[in-house]
Amino acid sequence: MPQIDFTLDHDYVELNQLLKLTGLCDSGGAGKALVASGAVRVDGAVELRKTCKIRAGQRVSLDDVDIDVHGAA
Repeated sequence: MPQIDFTLDHDYVELNQLLKLTGLCDSGGAGKALVASGAVRVDGAVELRKTCKIRAGQRVSLDDVDIDVHGAA
């Protein structure tokens, strides 16, 4: 399963923006559509809130890709 490590530069990133910033979709709007379709999981649970706040320590999954979110060093 591919894994992406993402380092925050703020306290959080909105879910749809995380999908865009990691290259899993082309735009924030496409990210919102992916979330709305039920394809995205946060910490193992389906997440339907398009702009939910993703913080350090959380894992976001889409298809067979996991994104591990880390805080700034």
